[in-house]
This record gives sequence, C-alpha cells and structure tokens, in this order.
Amino acid sequence: MRRRLIQSTLAVVLVVIAVFGVSLVIVETRTISNSAQERVDSEALRLASIVDSRLVGSENVTAEILRDQVTQDRYAEIRIPGRTVIQVGTKPQGDVIKATARGEEGETVLVQEPRSTVTREVGRTLLIIGLVALLAVIAAVLLAIRQANRLASPLTDLAETAERLGSGDPRPRHKRYAVPELDRVADVLDASAERIARMLTAERRLAADASHQLRTPLTALSMRLEEITLTDDPDTVKEEATIALTQVERLTDVVERLLTNARDPRTGSAVTFDLDEVIQQQLAEWRPAYRGVGRAIVSSGKRNLRAVGTPGAVAQVLAALIENSLMHGGGTVALRTRVTGNQSVVEVTDEGPGVPADLGARIFERAISGRNSTGIGLAVARDLAEADGGRLEMLQAQPPIFGLFLSSTPPQKRTAEDGEPTVR
Repeated sequence: MRRRLIQSTLAVVLVVIAVFGVSLVIVETRTISNSAQERVDSEALRLASIVDSRLVGSENVTAEILRDQVTQDRYAEIRIPGRTVIQVGTKPQGDVIKATARGEEGETVLVQEPRSTVTREVGRTLLIIGLVALLAVIAAVLLAIRQANRLASPLTDLAETAERLGSGDPRPRHKRYAVPELDRVADVLDASAERIARMLTAERRLAADASHQLRTPLTALSMRLEEITLTDDPDTVKEEATIALTQVERLTDVVERLLTNARDPRTGSAVTFDLDEVIQQQLAEWRPAYRGVGRAIVSSGKRNLRAVGTPGAVAQVLAALIENSLMHGGGTVALRTRVTGNQSVVEVTDEGPGVPADLGARIFERAISGRNSTGIGLAVARDLAEADGGRLEMLQAQPPIFGLFLSSTPPQKRTAEDGEPTVR
C-alpha cells in the first residue's frame, strides 16, 4: 500500500510538471526570441537616429565614433549615400537576428546579433525550469512518503491491535492518528478490547470464586460420606446422609448464586429470613473441622433476629469468615448477633493475632492474603453481602472482628398495575 501511494502521488506530480513544464518552455522560448528581436530593432533605430543627428550637423560619421554606440556581440553596418560603407564590430557567422532602419538623410542601418545569444538565454531558462521541476519531484516524493507513512502506519498498528485481540490480549491502546476514519476504527477496536477484557475478567473471576466457594461444601460433603463408609449403624448412616443432602443443596445454591452474579453482580434475591437458623447451620457444619484442630466455635447475642438477604449468600459470607478464622486465627471463634438501628449485625471474632497492620483495609481486595491462601475469600464475601444491600466490614484488626450488616426492613417493590409498593 505504501508503495502504491508513493507511485500514484509521483505519477500525478510528473503529469502536472510535464503539462505545465512544456507549456512554460514554449512560452519562455518565444518570449526570449521576441525580446531579442525587439532589442535588435531598438538598436537599429537608435543608431539611425545618431547618424541622422551627425549628418544634419555636418559632423563626421566613422566606425570609431559609432563603436561605443554598438552593444558588444552585435554587428552594425551603416550605408550612407555617396560614402563608404561603415562597419562596426565583427560580422557574425551562421544564423543571426537582424534589423534594418532608414534615417531621414537616406542612410540605412543594419544591426545583426548571433542567434546563439538567444540559445544561451533559452538554455539558462530551461535549466532553471528543470531545477524547479526536480525540486518539485523531490518535494512530491517526500510528501508522498510522509502521506504514505501517515496512512499505512496507522493501518499496521490497527492490524496489530486486532491481532492482539485475537490472540487474547485485550488491552486497549488508546492511540489516535489525527485521521477521522482511522480514529473511528481505533475507537471501535478499543471499545471491543474493553468489552473483551470485562468478559475475560468476569470468566476468570467466576472460575476463582467457584473454586473457592465450592471447596468448603465439597470438603464437608466428603467428611459426611467418609462417616457413612466407616459406620454400620443405620441411624448414623441416615443422619449423615441427611446432612450430606443438606450439603448438596448448599452446593446447588452456591452454583446458582455464582452463575447469577456472573450474569449480573447487582442481581439479588433478597427475602426476609431467620438469621438464627443460618448461624446454627454454619455452627453445625464447622464444628467437626474445629474439633479436629482442638478449637471451639460458639454463638451468642440477641436471638430470633430476622434479616433481609439471600440465605444462601449469607451462609457463604459466614462460611468465608469462619474458614478465615480457622486458617488464620486462633482460639475460640465466636459469632455474636446484635441490632443497630434497622440493621441486624453478625460479628465473627477469634482469639488470634488479627490482621497485619500492612494489610489494613486492603484485606478485602482480591489476591490480598496474609498467608499462603487464594486471597479471594473475603473479596467474594463482600461482593455477596453487597449484592443484597448489606455490607461486610472489618470492625477491629486485633483481635479481629468482622461485621456482617444486614437490613431488617423488608424490601419494597412497585406493582405494574397500581404502582403501589408491595412487601415481599
């Protein structure tokens, strides 16, 4: 493309130079020839006038007297009736430009000039025109190269950007080229890159969240199944199977919740539910794991609390906090419930060293972890809490206290028929 642009631009310039250059050469040649003829005619008239004035004054007319009146490289011949022909200068050979003038006293003046003087002047003019044409060609080539680079380089950049998008690198370049059409293509590619980046981020986030959120229910389910395989007591088998089915239901709820958040993180399914029931379910689920490491998990505080949210999501948030205390904390883990304003609060605390000072509020950022863990548990928990209008905060770093704030006011929505708020 770059070569074609240069060739087309150069071809246009050469055509223009050829058309106007030839016309200019013809015009200048005629102008120079006519100007030379006019000079010779003027010279003949001037000499005739000089000779007339001397004849009228009875003065001598000789070659020596007229030599200073004839321009160099010209030849003059004066014929006066009854006198010898007067010659001034050297008579030119070959083609000449000549002019004849008659005086009032009957004399005849002939002036000749070699045509080579005109040829030399025409040659100088042609040289100047040629140099100007050469400069125009050089300028055209440079301009063509600049324009070709200006158009071809952006296209190369855009092709590389499209190739990077196809190879899985969705970073937008935000590069513009001062060409409206190319800038429009760049805008579209950057917008596509941002959309692809969001899609890839959502997919990776879903994979990370799924691996993290499913680990605990699968571990609990595995423990229940192991209990079944190790006992012959039908009652124990029935009890453990019932608990295993509960874990399966929780797994189903976790998967549905993750898929819902992947489609639209703002979508919630908040309802009014019994907070004590969710807390007791978590205590029953985690007690075996805590007993296995010689620790205890207890609950205290206000009872019979009602909260607004998605029970499965609240269970996942509490599970993340309890698991975090199991992995990073120490001593007894306590779940305390209280009421503040129109909110129900669940606090999770332990007797461990707490959150390092260098982490602080960054504890809820993804990939931030105080130890060798995934660093996404608390981030996922905060997202789940905020999806239904709640919030998760670190109330104290040492000893650690995390608070889950849930609204106790039932959500309202307007019906399509009367526009009046209805409680669900």
